[in-house]
Amino acid sequence: MKIVFMGTPEFAVASLEAILEQGHEVIGVVTQPDKPKGRGGRLASPPVKEVAVQRGIQVYQPPRIRETNFVEQLRNMKPDVIVVTAFGQILPKSVLDIPPKGCVNVHASLLPKYRGAAPIQFAIINGESRTGITTMYMDEGMDTGDMILQRAIDIRPDETAGQLHDRLAALSKDVLKDTLLLIEQGRAPRIKQNDNEATYCSKLTKEMGHINWDADVKTVYNLIRGVTPWPGAYVFYDDTMIKIWHARIVSDYKDALPGQIVDIDREYGIIIKCKDGCIAVDEVQQQNKKRMNIEEYLRGHKIEIGTMLR
Repeated sequence: MKIVFMGTPEFAVASLEAILEQGHEVIGVVTQPDKPKGRGGRLASPPVKEVAVQRGIQVYQPPRIRETNFVEQLRNMKPDVIVVTAFGQILPKSVLDIPPKGCVNVHASLLPKYRGAAPIQFAIINGESRTGITTMYMDEGMDTGDMILQRAIDIRPDETAGQLHDRLAALSKDVLKDTLLLIEQGRAPRIKQNDNEATYCSKLTKEMGHINWDADVKTVYNLIRGVTPWPGAYVFYDDTMIKIWHARIVSDYKDALPGQIVDIDREYGIIIKCKDGCIAVDEVQQQNKKRMNIEEYLRGHKIEIGTMLR
């Protein structure tokens, strides 16, 4: 089939690779415009663009997908299917109506749960035990179209969003290949979503990583896992921001206050009180410094038991 692929971040690369591995003709890749990155502010290409350029595929980067000229350009390309994975723009009806075999989306949740921008992260933040990949026919809603295939996986108890991202990306390749085969054969189902069971997740912001120590210990632990590697969980020690890369739940200290450092061990970690338990932080990164295990960090920084974090 002749396919236009739309995607932007690293997660979407797996979908592009799946299409190419299956032997379809990718007649164009549409991705977000290059953006400034790093302290120098140099323009950086999206991961999908980098792969497309390496493969010699024509790349398009319209600031707005609904621009009349670009919609007409897409129409003239005459794709059989448009495949979308984490593109970053909502497709208007004028685009959805172009391919005769439909626009297909690859979404990293078990729809109708976790429609929206950050399903991988919020599945962990909310303490889910399972998630997966859903492919669906796109409509004008936010992840509301008829489903084609779903595959589920268990979320590991200590898994971070970054680790789950990589496992779901690998799973998405197989699910998309099976989906495209069904579409090509004219056998793809259309399974209505139950809107009464739908949940939504917003975009992540840096502020979401700020730990509230008045929360219960499982909530704090899941937040740390769910926002790793980005935006990262963080606290303030005095006036210094410290990012927490890894932690685990440990025995409670009943007489401590939420946010209080109750113990320090160079191997085990910094023990911090939550509402109903404690976590041991064993990998951190001070603002504008390198990431360190707790033994490295304590060699160069003085941390006092009894100090309140905020």
